[in-house]
Amino acid sequence: MSAATAAPAAGVRSDARISPRAHLRHTGALVRRNLLWIRQDPESMFDAVLFPVVFTLLFVYVFGGSIGQALGGGQEAYVQYIVPGLMAMMGMNMAQGVGTGFNQDFNTGVMDRFRSLPIGRGSVLFAKISVELVRMLIATTILMVVGVLVGFDITNWPGLFAAVGLSTVFGSALMWIFLTLGVVMKNAQSVQAMGFLVLMPLQFGSSIFAPTQSMPGWLQNFTEYNPLSALADSARGLMVGGPVAHDLWMVLAWSVGITAVMAPVAIHKFRTKT
Repeated sequence: MSAATAAPAAGVRSDARISPRAHLRHTGALVRRNLLWIRQDPESMFDAVLFPVVFTLLFVYVFGGSIGQALGGGQEAYVQYIVPGLMAMMGMNMAQGVGTGFNQDFNTGVMDRFRSLPIGRGSVLFAKISVELVRMLIATTILMVVGVLVGFDITNWPGLFAAVGLSTVFGSALMWIFLTLGVVMKNAQSVQAMGFLVLMPLQFGSSIFAPTQSMPGWLQNFTEYNPLSALADSARGLMVGGPVAHDLWMVLAWSVGITAVMAPVAIHKFRTKT
Protein backbone atom coordinates (compact mmCIF):
# COMPACT_ATOMS: atom_id res chain seq x y z
CA MET A 1 0.00 0.00 0.00
CA SER A 2 1.42 3.41 -0.95
CA ALA A 3 1.97 6.19 1.59
CA ALA A 4 -0.58 8.38 -0.20
CA THR A 5 -3.21 5.69 0.25
CA ALA A 6 -2.25 4.90 3.82
CA ALA A 7 -2.41 8.53 5.01
CA PRO A 8 -6.17 8.99 4.60
CA ALA A 9 -6.84 5.65 6.28
CA ALA A 10 -4.68 6.68 9.22
CA GLY A 11 -6.54 9.97 9.33
CA VAL A 12 -9.86 8.16 9.61
CA ARG A 13 -8.58 5.99 12.47
CA SER A 14 -7.09 8.94 14.35
CA ASP A 15 -10.32 10.88 13.88
CA ALA A 16 -12.25 8.11 15.60
CA ARG A 17 -9.95 8.28 18.65
CA ILE A 18 -10.35 12.05 19.15
CA SER A 19 -12.84 13.03 21.84
CA PRO A 20 -15.60 15.60 21.26
CA ARG A 21 -13.82 17.97 23.66
CA ALA A 22 -10.63 17.68 21.63
CA HIS A 23 -12.61 18.32 18.44
CA LEU A 24 -13.91 21.56 19.96
CA ARG A 25 -10.40 22.57 21.03
CA HIS A 26 -9.00 21.86 17.57
CA THR A 27 -11.85 23.77 15.92
CA GLY A 28 -11.22 26.78 18.17
CA ALA A 29 -7.52 26.77 17.36
CA LEU A 30 -8.21 26.60 13.63
CA VAL A 31 -10.81 29.38 13.87
CA ARG A 32 -8.17 31.55 15.54
CA ARG A 33 -5.69 30.67 12.79
CA ASN A 34 -8.17 31.63 10.07
CA LEU A 35 -9.05 34.91 11.80
CA LEU A 36 -5.36 35.79 12.14
CA TRP A 37 -4.95 35.07 8.44
CA ILE A 38 -7.74 37.51 7.63
CA ARG A 39 -6.04 40.15 9.79
CA GLN A 40 -2.82 39.66 7.84
CA ASP A 41 -4.71 39.72 4.52
CA PRO A 42 -7.47 42.35 4.90
CA GLU A 43 -8.15 42.24 1.15
CA SER A 44 -9.90 38.91 1.77
CA MET A 45 -12.69 40.93 3.41
CA PHE A 46 -13.35 43.09 0.36
CA ASP A 47 -16.26 40.94 -0.82
CA ALA A 48 -17.95 40.96 2.60
CA VAL A 49 -17.53 44.75 2.90
CA LEU A 50 -18.19 45.91 -0.66
CA PHE A 51 -20.82 43.43 -1.84
CA PRO A 52 -23.67 44.72 0.37
CA VAL A 53 -22.81 48.35 -0.40
CA VAL A 54 -22.57 47.95 -4.17
CA PHE A 55 -25.62 45.75 -4.61
CA THR A 56 -27.85 47.81 -2.33
CA LEU A 57 -27.00 51.08 -4.09
CA LEU A 58 -27.20 49.46 -7.52
CA PHE A 59 -30.64 47.92 -7.13
CA VAL A 60 -32.18 50.79 -5.16
CA TYR A 61 -31.09 53.60 -7.47
CA VAL A 62 -31.12 51.78 -10.83
CA PHE A 63 -34.21 49.58 -10.50
CA GLY A 64 -35.94 51.09 -7.48
CA GLY A 65 -38.16 53.52 -9.35
CA SER A 66 -39.58 51.16 -11.97
CA ILE A 67 -39.98 48.07 -9.78
CA GLY A 68 -41.22 50.23 -6.91
CA GLN A 69 -44.07 51.46 -9.10
CA ALA A 70 -45.01 47.84 -9.82
CA LEU A 71 -45.14 47.29 -6.06
CA GLY A 72 -47.64 50.12 -5.70
CA GLY A 73 -45.16 52.69 -4.46
CA GLY A 74 -41.89 54.19 -5.54
CA GLN A 75 -38.27 53.83 -4.59
CA GLU A 76 -39.22 53.79 -0.91
CA ALA A 77 -41.41 50.72 -1.45
CA TYR A 78 -38.62 48.95 -3.31
CA VAL A 79 -36.15 49.59 -0.47
CA GLN A 80 -38.49 47.71 1.87
CA TYR A 81 -38.63 44.90 -0.69
CA ILE A 82 -35.01 44.56 -1.77
CA VAL A 83 -33.11 44.78 1.54
CA PRO A 84 -34.59 41.55 2.99
CA GLY A 85 -34.05 39.95 -0.42
CA LEU A 86 -30.38 40.91 -0.44
CA MET A 87 -30.05 39.38 3.02
CA ALA A 88 -31.14 36.08 1.48
CA MET A 89 -28.66 36.56 -1.36
CA MET A 90 -25.86 37.29 1.11
CA GLY A 91 -25.75 33.77 2.51
CA MET A 92 -25.31 32.17 -0.89
CA ASN A 93 -22.57 34.54 -2.05
CA MET A 94 -20.60 34.20 1.17
CA ALA A 95 -20.98 30.42 0.95
CA GLN A 96 -19.21 30.44 -2.40
CA GLY A 97 -16.18 32.06 -0.79
CA VAL A 98 -15.62 29.14 1.57
CA GLY A 99 -15.22 26.79 -1.41
CA THR A 100 -12.61 28.91 -3.20
CA GLY A 101 -10.67 29.51 0.01
CA PHE A 102 -10.73 25.81 0.88
CA ASN A 103 -9.47 24.91 -2.59
CA GLN A 104 -6.64 27.44 -2.33
CA ASP A 105 -5.56 25.91 0.97
CA PHE A 106 -5.25 22.56 -0.78
CA ASN A 107 -3.26 23.97 -3.68
CA THR A 108 -0.86 25.89 -1.43
CA GLY A 109 -0.10 22.88 0.77
CA VAL A 110 -1.83 24.14 3.92
CA MET A 111 -4.17 21.16 3.99
CA ASP A 112 -1.25 18.74 3.69
CA ARG A 113 0.06 20.22 6.91
CA PHE A 114 -3.32 19.91 8.64
CA ARG A 115 -3.74 16.31 7.47
CA SER A 116 -0.35 15.40 8.94
CA LEU A 117 -1.37 16.63 12.39
CA PRO A 118 -3.30 14.54 14.98
CA ILE A 119 -6.41 16.71 14.74
CA GLY A 120 -9.99 15.91 13.88
CA ARG A 121 -10.57 16.13 10.15
CA GLY A 122 -14.04 17.53 10.71
CA SER A 123 -12.50 20.33 12.81
CA VAL A 124 -10.86 21.79 9.71
CA LEU A 125 -14.20 22.07 7.93
CA PHE A 126 -16.14 23.34 10.95
CA ALA A 127 -13.51 26.02 11.51
CA LYS A 128 -13.84 27.18 7.91
CA ILE A 129 -17.61 27.40 8.23
CA SER A 130 -17.38 29.26 11.55
CA VAL A 131 -15.12 31.96 10.10
CA GLU A 132 -17.29 32.32 6.99
CA LEU A 133 -20.32 32.78 9.24
CA VAL A 134 -18.48 35.63 10.97
CA ARG A 135 -17.83 37.18 7.55
CA MET A 136 -21.50 36.69 6.67
CA LEU A 137 -22.64 38.46 9.83
CA ILE A 138 -20.28 41.36 9.08
CA ALA A 139 -21.67 41.61 5.55
CA THR A 140 -25.24 41.48 6.88
CA THR A 141 -24.51 44.25 9.38
CA ILE A 142 -23.10 46.44 6.61
CA LEU A 143 -26.15 45.65 4.47
CA MET A 144 -28.51 46.79 7.20
CA VAL A 145 -26.54 49.99 7.81
CA VAL A 146 -26.59 50.86 4.12
CA GLY A 147 -30.25 49.86 3.92
CA VAL A 148 -31.17 52.23 6.74
CA LEU A 149 -29.17 55.03 5.06
CA VAL A 150 -31.16 54.61 1.82
CA GLY A 151 -34.49 54.53 3.65
CA PHE A 152 -35.13 51.02 4.99
CA ASP A 153 -37.47 51.20 7.96
CA ILE A 154 -36.82 48.61 10.67
CA THR A 155 -40.19 48.18 12.34
CA ASN A 156 -39.65 44.77 13.94
CA TRP A 157 -36.30 44.29 15.68
CA PRO A 158 -37.01 40.72 16.91
CA GLY A 159 -38.05 39.87 13.35
CA LEU A 160 -34.79 41.34 12.04
CA PHE A 161 -32.69 39.14 14.33
CA ALA A 162 -34.83 36.12 13.41
CA ALA A 163 -34.28 36.84 9.70
CA VAL A 164 -30.52 37.12 10.25
CA GLY A 165 -30.54 33.81 12.11
CA LEU A 166 -32.54 32.12 9.36
CA SER A 167 -30.17 33.43 6.68
CA THR A 168 -27.22 32.17 8.73
CA VAL A 169 -28.73 28.69 9.04
CA PHE A 170 -29.35 28.45 5.31
CA GLY A 171 -25.95 29.91 4.44
CA SER A 172 -24.16 27.39 6.66
CA ALA A 173 -26.02 24.58 4.88
CA LEU A 174 -24.91 25.88 1.48
CA MET A 175 -21.31 26.01 2.67
CA TRP A 176 -21.20 22.20 2.78
CA ILE A 177 -21.91 22.17 -0.96
CA PHE A 178 -19.09 24.59 -1.70
CA LEU A 179 -16.71 22.82 0.67
CA THR A 180 -17.31 19.68 -1.36
CA LEU A 181 -16.63 21.61 -4.57
CA GLY A 182 -13.48 23.00 -2.98
CA VAL A 183 -12.22 19.48 -2.39
CA VAL A 184 -13.15 17.86 -5.71
CA MET A 185 -12.41 20.73 -8.14
CA LYS A 186 -8.86 21.24 -9.37
CA ASN A 187 -8.53 24.98 -8.77
CA ALA A 188 -10.32 28.00 -7.33
CA GLN A 189 -11.36 29.21 -10.80
CA SER A 190 -13.26 25.96 -11.35
CA VAL A 191 -15.03 26.38 -8.01
CA GLN A 192 -16.03 29.94 -8.95
CA ALA A 193 -17.26 28.85 -12.38
CA MET A 194 -19.34 26.01 -10.95
CA GLY A 195 -20.68 28.31 -8.26
CA PHE A 196 -21.66 30.86 -10.89
CA LEU A 197 -23.64 28.24 -12.82
CA VAL A 198 -25.52 27.34 -9.64
CA LEU A 199 -25.95 30.83 -8.21
CA MET A 200 -27.25 32.75 -11.19
CA PRO A 201 -30.40 30.68 -11.95
CA LEU A 202 -31.26 30.44 -8.25
CA GLN A 203 -30.78 34.16 -7.61
CA PHE A 204 -32.57 35.57 -10.64
CA GLY A 205 -35.19 32.81 -10.73
CA SER A 206 -36.44 33.89 -7.33
CA SER A 207 -38.31 36.68 -5.59
CA ILE A 208 -35.12 38.35 -4.34
CA PHE A 209 -35.09 41.25 -6.79
CA ALA A 210 -38.66 41.49 -8.06
CA PRO A 211 -42.11 39.94 -7.50
CA THR A 212 -42.71 36.73 -9.40
CA GLN A 213 -46.27 37.47 -10.60
CA SER A 214 -45.09 38.85 -13.96
CA MET A 215 -42.82 35.88 -14.68
CA PRO A 216 -43.84 33.12 -17.15
CA GLY A 217 -45.82 30.28 -15.63
CA TRP A 218 -43.01 27.74 -15.84
CA LEU A 219 -40.63 30.14 -14.09
CA GLN A 220 -43.18 30.86 -11.38
CA ASN A 221 -43.37 27.11 -10.73
CA PHE A 222 -39.59 27.08 -10.33
CA THR A 223 -39.63 30.02 -7.90
CA GLU A 224 -42.19 28.27 -5.70
CA TYR A 225 -39.66 25.56 -4.86
CA ASN A 226 -36.57 27.79 -4.98
CA PRO A 227 -35.23 28.01 -1.41
CA LEU A 228 -33.96 31.53 -2.07
CA SER A 229 -37.52 32.69 -2.76
CA ALA A 230 -38.65 31.13 0.50
CA LEU A 231 -35.76 32.73 2.37
CA ALA A 232 -36.37 36.17 0.85
CA ASP A 233 -40.13 36.03 1.47
CA SER A 234 -39.74 34.81 5.04
CA ALA A 235 -37.18 37.56 5.73
CA ARG A 236 -39.65 40.15 4.41
CA GLY A 237 -42.41 38.71 6.53
CA LEU A 238 -40.24 38.80 9.64
CA MET A 239 -38.82 42.28 9.03
CA VAL A 240 -41.64 44.28 7.44
CA GLY A 241 -44.70 42.10 8.03
CA GLY A 242 -46.53 39.43 6.08
CA PRO A 243 -47.03 35.65 6.05
CA VAL A 244 -44.04 33.74 7.37
CA ALA A 245 -44.87 30.18 8.47
CA HIS A 246 -44.86 28.34 5.11
CA ASP A 247 -41.66 29.95 3.82
CA LEU A 248 -39.94 29.61 7.19
CA TRP A 249 -40.54 25.86 7.35
CA MET A 250 -39.48 25.48 3.74
CA VAL A 251 -36.14 27.20 4.42
CA LEU A 252 -35.54 25.06 7.50
CA ALA A 253 -36.41 21.89 5.56
CA TRP A 254 -34.00 22.83 2.77
CA SER A 255 -31.28 23.65 5.30
CA VAL A 256 -31.64 20.37 7.17
CA GLY A 257 -31.82 18.37 3.94
CA ILE A 258 -28.75 20.00 2.37
CA THR A 259 -26.72 19.61 5.56
CA ALA A 260 -27.76 15.99 6.08
CA VAL A 261 -26.72 15.07 2.54
CA MET A 262 -23.69 17.26 1.90
CA ALA A 263 -21.92 17.40 5.30
CA PRO A 264 -21.05 13.66 5.30
CA VAL A 265 -20.01 13.92 1.64
CA ALA A 266 -17.72 16.90 2.31
CA ILE A 267 -16.09 15.25 5.33
CA HIS A 268 -15.62 11.97 3.45
CA LYS A 269 -14.11 13.69 0.41
CA PHE A 270 -11.76 15.65 2.64
CA ARG A 271 -10.62 12.56 4.54
CA THR A 272 -9.99 10.49 1.42
CA LYS A 273 -8.47 13.14 -0.86
CA THR A 274 -4.98 12.10 -1.90
